[in-house]
Amino acid sequence: MTVTARFSTGIPGLDAKLGGGLIPGTTTAIVGATGVGKTQFSLQFLNAGLASEGRRGVILDLTSRGDSQNHVEYAKSLFNWTPTAQDATIPFSPEAFFEKIARGERYSGDYLQAFPYVGRRVTRRDLDEDQWRDWKADLTKRLDATIAFLYTNFAQGARRLVVDGIEPVERQGDSIQFELLEYVDRQIVKKDAAWVARDLFRQNYRAYEDQIAKTLYNSSDVASILSYTSRETSLEALIDKPLEEGDFFAQANTVIYLGKVRDGLKFRRAMYVLKHRGSACADEIIFYEIDDAGLHIVE
Repeated sequence: MTVTARFSTGIPGLDAKLGGGLIPGTTTAIVGATGVGKTQFSLQFLNAGLASEGRRGVILDLTSRGDSQNHVEYAKSLFNWTPTAQDATIPFSPEAFFEKIARGERYSGDYLQAFPYVGRRVTRRDLDEDQWRDWKADLTKRLDATIAFLYTNFAQGARRLVVDGIEPVERQGDSIQFELLEYVDRQIVKKDAAWVARDLFRQNYRAYEDQIAKTLYNSSDVASILSYTSRETSLEALIDKPLEEGDFFAQANTVIYLGKVRDGLKFRRAMYVLKHRGSACADEIIFYEIDDAGLHIVE
Protein backbone atom coordinates (compact mmCIF):
# COMPACT_ATOMS: atom_id res chain seq x y z
CA MET A 1 0.00 0.00 0.00
CA THR A 2 1.49 3.30 -1.10
CA VAL A 3 0.44 6.59 0.46
CA THR A 4 0.38 9.48 -1.98
CA ALA A 5 2.07 12.83 -1.27
CA ARG A 6 -1.37 14.37 -0.73
CA PHE A 7 -4.76 12.94 0.19
CA SER A 8 -7.46 13.73 -2.32
CA THR A 9 -10.61 15.16 -0.80
CA GLY A 10 -12.64 13.19 -3.33
CA ILE A 11 -14.45 16.42 -4.22
CA PRO A 12 -14.14 17.37 -7.92
CA GLY A 13 -12.37 20.69 -8.29
CA LEU A 14 -11.30 21.12 -4.66
CA ASP A 15 -7.88 19.43 -4.57
CA ALA A 16 -6.43 21.98 -7.00
CA LYS A 17 -7.50 24.75 -4.63
CA LEU A 18 -5.70 23.01 -1.74
CA GLY A 19 -2.30 22.73 -3.38
CA GLY A 20 -3.05 19.15 -4.41
CA GLY A 21 -5.17 17.98 -1.48
CA LEU A 22 -4.91 17.40 2.27
CA ILE A 23 -1.54 16.77 3.92
CA PRO A 24 -0.78 13.34 5.48
CA GLY A 25 -0.22 13.37 9.22
CA THR A 26 -2.52 16.35 9.78
CA THR A 27 -6.02 17.13 11.00
CA THR A 28 -8.55 19.08 8.94
CA ALA A 29 -11.55 20.71 10.61
CA ILE A 30 -14.71 21.00 8.50
CA VAL A 31 -17.03 23.50 10.20
CA GLY A 32 -20.60 24.34 9.23
CA ALA A 33 -24.25 24.20 10.21
CA THR A 34 -26.54 21.19 9.84
CA GLY A 35 -27.47 20.42 6.23
CA VAL A 36 -24.59 22.27 4.57
CA GLY A 37 -22.85 19.12 3.29
CA LYS A 38 -20.32 18.13 5.96
CA THR A 39 -21.28 14.46 5.93
CA GLN A 40 -21.07 14.23 2.13
CA PHE A 41 -17.69 15.98 2.25
CA SER A 42 -16.43 13.52 4.87
CA LEU A 43 -17.66 10.42 3.04
CA GLN A 44 -16.17 11.57 -0.26
CA PHE A 45 -12.82 11.95 1.52
CA LEU A 46 -13.09 8.42 2.96
CA ASN A 47 -14.19 6.88 -0.33
CA ALA A 48 -11.25 8.44 -2.20
CA GLY A 49 -8.98 6.14 -0.18
CA LEU A 50 -10.23 3.17 -2.19
CA ALA A 51 -8.34 4.38 -5.26
CA SER A 52 -5.20 5.75 -3.60
CA GLU A 53 -4.65 3.51 -0.55
CA GLY A 54 -6.58 0.41 -1.55
CA ARG A 55 -9.36 0.78 1.02
CA ARG A 56 -11.78 3.35 2.35
CA GLY A 57 -11.24 5.17 5.60
CA VAL A 58 -13.11 4.82 8.90
CA ILE A 59 -15.67 6.83 10.86
CA LEU A 60 -15.53 7.59 14.58
CA ASP A 61 -18.90 9.01 15.63
CA LEU A 62 -18.84 10.88 18.95
CA THR A 63 -22.51 11.88 18.97
CA SER A 64 -24.62 10.93 21.98
CA ARG A 65 -27.89 11.85 20.30
CA GLY A 66 -28.15 9.07 17.72
CA ASP A 67 -26.90 8.91 14.14
CA SER A 68 -28.19 12.26 12.98
CA GLN A 69 -25.44 12.38 10.36
CA ASN A 70 -26.95 9.37 8.50
CA HIS A 71 -23.53 8.06 7.50
CA VAL A 72 -24.78 4.65 6.39
CA GLU A 73 -27.62 6.02 4.26
CA TYR A 74 -25.39 8.59 2.54
CA ALA A 75 -22.61 6.04 1.95
CA LYS A 76 -25.09 3.65 0.35
CA SER A 77 -26.59 6.27 -1.96
CA LEU A 78 -23.28 7.90 -2.92
CA PHE A 79 -20.96 4.92 -3.29
CA ASN A 80 -23.00 1.74 -2.79
CA TRP A 81 -20.96 1.33 0.39
CA THR A 82 -22.47 -0.01 3.61
CA PRO A 83 -20.17 0.87 6.53
CA THR A 84 -19.94 -1.99 9.03
CA ALA A 85 -20.63 -0.93 12.61
CA GLN A 86 -18.18 -1.94 15.32
CA ASP A 87 -19.72 -2.87 18.69
CA ALA A 88 -18.08 -0.65 21.31
CA THR A 89 -18.99 -3.07 24.11
CA ILE A 90 -16.92 -5.98 22.76
CA PRO A 91 -13.47 -6.07 24.44
CA PHE A 92 -10.37 -6.27 22.28
CA SER A 93 -9.08 -9.83 21.71
CA PRO A 94 -5.42 -10.20 20.63
CA GLU A 95 -6.00 -13.81 19.61
CA ALA A 96 -8.95 -12.92 17.37
CA PHE A 97 -7.05 -9.96 15.90
CA PHE A 98 -4.08 -12.02 14.75
CA GLU A 99 -6.28 -14.90 13.61
CA LYS A 100 -8.24 -12.55 11.35
CA ILE A 101 -5.05 -11.04 9.98
CA ALA A 102 -3.79 -14.54 9.15
CA ARG A 103 -7.04 -15.25 7.29
CA GLY A 104 -6.93 -11.93 5.45
CA GLU A 105 -10.05 -10.67 7.23
CA ARG A 106 -10.68 -7.33 8.90
CA TYR A 107 -10.86 -7.34 12.67
CA SER A 108 -12.88 -4.14 13.16
CA GLY A 109 -15.77 -2.59 11.32
CA ASP A 110 -15.35 0.79 9.66
CA TYR A 111 -17.85 2.71 11.81
CA LEU A 112 -17.77 3.14 15.59
CA GLN A 113 -20.23 5.12 17.70
CA ALA A 114 -18.11 5.65 20.80
CA PHE A 115 -20.81 6.94 23.14
CA PRO A 116 -24.10 5.22 23.94
CA TYR A 117 -27.25 6.93 22.72
CA VAL A 118 -28.70 9.15 25.47
CA GLY A 119 -30.75 11.54 23.34
CA ARG A 120 -29.13 14.69 24.68
CA ARG A 121 -25.92 16.70 24.61
CA VAL A 122 -23.02 15.57 26.76
CA THR A 123 -21.54 18.66 28.38
CA ARG A 124 -20.62 19.59 31.93
CA ARG A 125 -23.53 22.01 32.12
CA ASP A 126 -26.10 19.43 30.96
CA LEU A 127 -25.33 16.87 33.69
CA ASP A 128 -25.54 16.93 37.48
CA GLU A 129 -22.54 15.95 39.62
CA ASP A 130 -23.40 12.23 39.80
CA GLN A 131 -24.08 12.01 36.06
CA TRP A 132 -20.83 13.86 35.31
CA ARG A 133 -18.82 11.42 37.46
CA ASP A 134 -20.53 8.47 35.78
CA TRP A 135 -19.65 9.85 32.33
CA LYS A 136 -16.05 10.43 33.39
CA ALA A 137 -15.78 6.86 34.69
CA ASP A 138 -17.34 5.49 31.52
CA LEU A 139 -14.86 7.44 29.43
CA THR A 140 -12.09 4.91 30.19
CA LYS A 141 -14.14 2.11 28.62
CA ARG A 142 -14.92 4.28 25.61
CA LEU A 143 -11.24 5.06 25.18
CA ASP A 144 -10.36 1.35 25.20
CA ALA A 145 -12.91 0.67 22.44
CA THR A 146 -11.68 3.66 20.45
CA ILE A 147 -8.01 2.65 20.70
CA ALA A 148 -8.84 -0.86 19.50
CA PHE A 149 -11.00 0.43 16.64
CA LEU A 150 -8.39 2.85 15.32
CA TYR A 151 -5.27 0.76 15.86
CA THR A 152 -6.68 -2.37 14.22
CA ASN A 153 -7.99 -0.41 11.24
CA PHE A 154 -4.74 1.49 10.75
CA ALA A 155 -2.80 -1.77 11.14
CA GLN A 156 -4.92 -3.24 8.33
CA GLY A 157 -4.40 -0.41 5.87
CA ALA A 158 -6.85 2.39 6.66
CA ARG A 159 -5.19 5.79 6.34
CA ARG A 160 -8.19 8.10 6.54
CA LEU A 161 -10.29 8.95 9.56
CA VAL A 162 -13.40 11.08 9.96
CA VAL A 163 -14.46 12.12 13.46
CA ASP A 164 -18.07 13.23 13.38
CA GLY A 165 -20.89 14.11 15.75
CA ILE A 166 -19.19 16.95 17.64
CA GLU A 167 -21.95 19.23 18.88
CA PRO A 168 -21.67 23.02 19.40
CA VAL A 169 -20.78 24.20 22.91
CA GLU A 170 -19.97 27.56 24.45
CA ARG A 171 -16.78 26.22 26.03
CA GLN A 172 -14.96 23.22 24.60
CA GLY A 173 -13.59 22.38 28.04
CA ASP A 174 -17.13 21.58 29.21
CA SER A 175 -17.62 18.88 26.58
CA ILE A 176 -16.77 15.20 27.09
CA GLN A 177 -16.79 14.92 23.31
CA PHE A 178 -13.90 17.40 23.03
CA GLU A 179 -12.10 15.64 25.86
CA LEU A 180 -12.21 12.39 23.93
CA LEU A 181 -11.40 14.19 20.69
CA GLU A 182 -8.19 15.65 22.15
CA TYR A 183 -7.14 12.18 23.30
CA VAL A 184 -7.92 10.58 19.94
CA ASP A 185 -5.97 13.20 18.01
CA ARG A 186 -2.86 13.35 20.20
CA GLN A 187 -2.67 9.95 21.88
CA ILE A 188 -3.89 7.65 19.10
CA VAL A 189 -3.91 9.13 15.60
CA LYS A 190 -0.66 11.12 15.81
CA LYS A 191 1.15 8.91 18.31
CA ASP A 192 3.81 6.41 17.26
CA ALA A 193 2.07 3.10 16.52
CA ALA A 194 4.37 1.13 18.83
CA TRP A 195 3.19 3.19 21.79
CA VAL A 196 -0.46 2.94 20.77
CA ALA A 197 0.05 -0.84 20.65
CA ARG A 198 1.37 -0.76 24.21
CA ASP A 199 -1.78 1.11 25.31
CA LEU A 200 -3.94 -1.47 23.53
CA PHE A 201 -2.22 -4.76 24.40
CA ARG A 202 -1.05 -3.71 27.88
CA GLN A 203 -0.01 -6.77 29.91
CA ASN A 204 -0.17 -8.91 26.75
CA TYR A 205 2.32 -6.77 24.85
CA ARG A 206 5.39 -8.92 25.53
CA ALA A 207 3.55 -12.14 24.67
CA TYR A 208 2.59 -10.78 21.24
CA GLU A 209 5.55 -8.47 20.59
CA ASP A 210 6.77 -10.26 17.45
CA GLN A 211 3.29 -10.32 15.91
CA ILE A 212 2.64 -6.71 16.89
CA ALA A 213 5.83 -5.64 15.09
CA LYS A 214 4.30 -6.87 11.83
CA THR A 215 1.20 -4.69 12.28
CA LEU A 216 2.88 -1.36 13.01
CA TYR A 217 2.08 1.54 10.68
CA ASN A 218 3.43 5.04 10.15
CA SER A 219 1.19 7.54 11.93
CA SER A 220 2.47 10.32 9.65
CA ASP A 221 0.69 8.55 6.77
CA VAL A 222 -2.73 9.06 8.41
CA ALA A 223 -4.95 12.06 7.67
CA SER A 224 -8.06 12.89 9.67
CA ILE A 225 -11.08 15.14 9.25
CA LEU A 226 -13.06 16.54 12.15
CA SER A 227 -16.63 17.43 11.23
CA TYR A 228 -18.05 20.04 13.59
CA THR A 229 -21.61 21.39 13.63
CA SER A 230 -21.63 25.14 14.15
CA ARG A 231 -24.46 27.39 15.25
CA GLU A 232 -23.61 29.87 12.51
CA THR A 233 -25.29 29.17 9.16
CA SER A 234 -23.79 31.94 7.04
CA LEU A 235 -20.25 31.70 5.73
CA GLU A 236 -19.61 35.33 6.60
CA ALA A 237 -20.50 34.74 10.26
CA LEU A 238 -18.09 31.81 10.44
CA ILE A 239 -15.26 33.79 8.87
CA ASP A 240 -15.85 36.74 11.22
CA LYS A 241 -15.71 34.51 14.33
CA PRO A 242 -12.10 34.47 15.57
CA LEU A 243 -10.34 31.26 16.60
CA GLU A 244 -9.51 31.49 20.29
CA GLU A 245 -6.26 30.32 21.83
CA GLY A 246 -6.73 26.78 23.13
CA ASP A 247 -9.58 26.16 20.67
CA PHE A 248 -9.15 22.73 19.09
CA PHE A 249 -9.65 24.23 15.64
CA ALA A 250 -6.78 26.64 16.22
CA GLN A 251 -4.55 23.56 16.52
CA ALA A 252 -5.81 21.94 13.31
CA ASN A 253 -3.53 22.11 10.28
CA THR A 254 -6.41 22.97 7.94
CA VAL A 255 -9.74 24.66 8.67
CA ILE A 256 -12.49 24.79 6.04
CA TYR A 257 -15.73 26.65 6.67
CA LEU A 258 -18.94 25.62 4.90
CA GLY A 259 -21.93 27.96 4.88
CA LYS A 260 -24.41 29.96 2.86
CA VAL A 261 -23.87 33.26 1.11
CA ARG A 262 -26.44 35.61 -0.41
CA ASP A 263 -26.32 35.89 -4.20
CA GLY A 264 -28.96 38.41 -5.19
CA LEU A 265 -32.32 36.99 -4.13
CA LYS A 266 -30.89 33.50 -3.60
CA PHE A 267 -28.60 31.78 -1.15
CA ARG A 268 -25.76 29.59 -2.40
CA ARG A 269 -23.52 27.10 -0.64
CA ALA A 270 -19.89 28.14 -0.41
CA MET A 271 -16.71 27.27 1.46
CA TYR A 272 -13.66 29.18 2.59
CA VAL A 273 -10.25 27.75 3.49
CA LEU A 274 -9.37 29.67 6.65
CA LYS A 275 -5.92 28.07 6.85
CA HIS A 276 -3.95 25.27 5.23
CA ARG A 277 -0.51 25.18 6.85
CA GLY A 278 2.42 24.03 4.76
CA SER A 279 0.62 24.50 1.47
CA ALA A 280 -0.62 27.01 -1.02
CA CYS A 281 -4.40 27.35 -1.15
CA ALA A 282 -7.07 29.48 -2.78
CA ASP A 283 -7.80 32.67 -0.87
CA GLU A 284 -11.32 33.01 -2.21
CA ILE A 285 -14.92 32.07 -1.61
CA ILE A 286 -15.41 28.69 -3.28
CA PHE A 287 -18.93 27.88 -4.46
CA TYR A 288 -20.16 24.30 -4.49
CA GLU A 289 -23.30 22.32 -5.15
CA ILE A 290 -24.63 19.01 -3.85
CA ASP A 291 -26.23 16.41 -6.09
CA ASP A 292 -26.61 12.61 -6.15
CA ALA A 293 -22.83 12.25 -6.47
CA GLY A 294 -22.10 14.50 -3.49
CA LEU A 295 -20.24 17.83 -3.40
CA HIS A 296 -18.58 19.36 -6.44
CA ILE A 297 -17.02 22.77 -6.97
CA VAL A 298 -18.77 25.28 -9.21
CA GLU A 299 -16.48 27.72 -11.00
